[in-house]
Amino acid sequence: MGFNRVCLGRFSSLFSSYLHPFVPVSLSSPTRSLPLPIHSFCHTTSVSAVQSQHPSTPHRSLPMKNSENRWKPMCLYYTQGKCTKMDDPIHLEKFNHDCSRDLQVDVANLNSMHSQELDYFLVLDLEGKIEILEFPVVMIDAKNMNVIDFFHRFVRPSGMSDQRINEYIEGKYGKFGVDRVWHDTAIPFKDVVPEFEAWLTQHQLWGEDLGGFLNRAAFVTCGNWDLKTKVPEQCKVSKIKLPSYFMEWINLKDVYLNFYKRRATGMMTMMKELRIPLSGSHHLGFDDAKNISRVLQHMLTDGAVLNITARKNPNHPEKTDFLLKDRIR
Repeated sequence: MGFNRVCLGRFSSLFSSYLHPFVPVSLSSPTRSLPLPIHSFCHTTSVSAVQSQHPSTPHRSLPMKNSENRWKPMCLYYTQGKCTKMDDPIHLEKFNHDCSRDLQVDVANLNSMHSQELDYFLVLDLEGKIEILEFPVVMIDAKNMNVIDFFHRFVRPSGMSDQRINEYIEGKYGKFGVDRVWHDTAIPFKDVVPEFEAWLTQHQLWGEDLGGFLNRAAFVTCGNWDLKTKVPEQCKVSKIKLPSYFMEWINLKDVYLNFYKRRATGMMTMMKELRIPLSGSHHLGFDDAKNISRVLQHMLTDGAVLNITARKNPNHPEKTDFLLKDRIR
């Protein structure tokens, strides 16, 4: 899994010069994009909370076979099901349309994995401090580290003026050169939720008949903020009920602390200590979700087992129970 670190300046110009001419599918139509189809991806791994005493080993990288395997930025229209350039060879040469390219795992390391109680891990990394701006999820098979699919939406704030939104997005995504993509594709959070639920249902991960909770799957986050704080806040702003499947999660930082017996304050610290080079742009949500997935894969091949680390009280969702004694506070 060796990938060269990305120079933001270099790829900012690449994004802005090539993504801006795009015309997303049916943006003028009131019909929202359907959930992404199930993709067949290559092999990766997953996790379940604390168990194993094995020390970390250096990150095991796969050799690059040819120039076609060089790192490319993801097409952020494609990740939302709105790319109209799939028959354009120049576009395909410049942009990646296969999430699994950045998440390849050496199958020789699968023998060191421990069995997991869960079947799937949903790696989630939200972006947006005032309101949620980006909602990316990478679905990882807990048994063999396969990337099964992904869900990605840019999210339009509902409690801000257009002028404030433009300033907010320019400051957040302009530096990556993807602000135009955001403006072309972003939808309100209240519309993201039913699309995400359709995606979960498509993968048989959720349904009202299951009591509203995930089916043998769990969110994996880098910290408690995403699901403890931000999603509940956004639901209030968007005037929707907090979905029950957001009530529990796995905080990878807490798993890391208990497994390796050392603290990691964030994704970058974990990647540095595990010798995993950064792939893509830090604080671009979809890239961060993939990088957190790479940390997850490494921990699985080291023998980590992941279980739920935090759970909200269904009757008092403002209260959260933390299930590990040793945790990042």
